[in-house]
Amino acid sequence: MTHWLVEFLNDTVEAEFDSFPVEVKAKTVHISNLIREFGLPNIGMPYVKHVQDKIWEIRAAGKSEQGRCLYVATVGKRVVILRCFLKKTQKLPRKELAIALNRAKELSNG
Repeated sequence: MTHWLVEFLNDTVEAEFDSFPVEVKAKTVHISNLIREFGLPNIGMPYVKHVQDKIWEIRAAGKSEQGRCLYVATVGKRVVILRCFLKKTQKLPRKELAIALNRAKELSNG
């Protein structure tokens, strides 16, 4: 069985992840490990959720804060994380989605 690869688009996205509180970071790593081990199609709510078009989110909840990592799945069992942020409202902020969609274009252009 081939394992999935979970990676950041670039250093900027990795820095966004690094700014997460320790608990949220640990939950995100745990979900990433589940994706690597069991495959993205076998992971669902509450860990991952479809957002829009090709954009999905990794949902990492701490005691007081909720981290979100927006990603796309690409050819070759790759998950590319495009944007990491702390969620402050019930709905996904449009600004965060716009950033992820814009960064997704880098994948198709690169």
